[in-house]
Amino acid sequence: MGSKNKLKRFKENETFKNVFQPTREELVDAEYKLKGNWNATFFKNNNPLVLELGCGKGEYSVALAKKYPNKNFIGIDIKGARFWRGAKTAIEENIPNVAFIRTQIELVEHVFAENEVDEIWITFPDPQIKYKRTKHRMTNSEFLKRYKTILKPEGIMNLKTDSEFMHGYTLGLLHGEGHEVLYANHNVYKQEGSPEEVTSIQTFYESQYLSQDKAITYIRFKIK
Repeated sequence: MGSKNKLKRFKENETFKNVFQPTREELVDAEYKLKGNWNATFFKNNNPLVLELGCGKGEYSVALAKKYPNKNFIGIDIKGARFWRGAKTAIEENIPNVAFIRTQIELVEHVFAENEVDEIWITFPDPQIKYKRTKHRMTNSEFLKRYKTILKPEGIMNLKTDSEFMHGYTLGLLHGEGHEVLYANHNVYKQEGSPEEVTSIQTFYESQYLSQDKAITYIRFKIK
């Protein structure tokens, strides 16, 4: 994407009422005004709050919001020029139950209050295979602790990935730390009875992986 295009998207994001771009200082040095108030202030209802972390173009968040109008969805990514597409689609199609936040995933505890979130989706994260990159892996112990803080006690986690490595790493960690694995599958599209919300929504890259007959894995779990 050219830098002109990026700038245009950044500017447009600033005009979208469904996009929030707090600075690091706003989040870390002060109490963020929407923390604990997402449903009351933005969505103006008490519906379950669902996050997609590392939402990319935002297509999964938007598709979930369309499919489940009685839930509120927030896509989070540091790359605003990417989720511009999802935010714009939501405005054009008048989908009121989805928003986007431009921030780093490691700051989620500063964006949401304790027990504010009902469910979290992690879709196709970078597996960070090199050992030195372990700290950036979105399902490592440190990240799970952050998610646990903002999730309700019975909150659900979902990991959907084309990376067999990420799937195996996460499953091993969950079992090793005594978390509750509710469902796990190495090839969710080839398995009968796979959860419908997992197979009925596909990202652009996911449909490409499927056309190459690449297995898509899925884990649903609770953090103990």
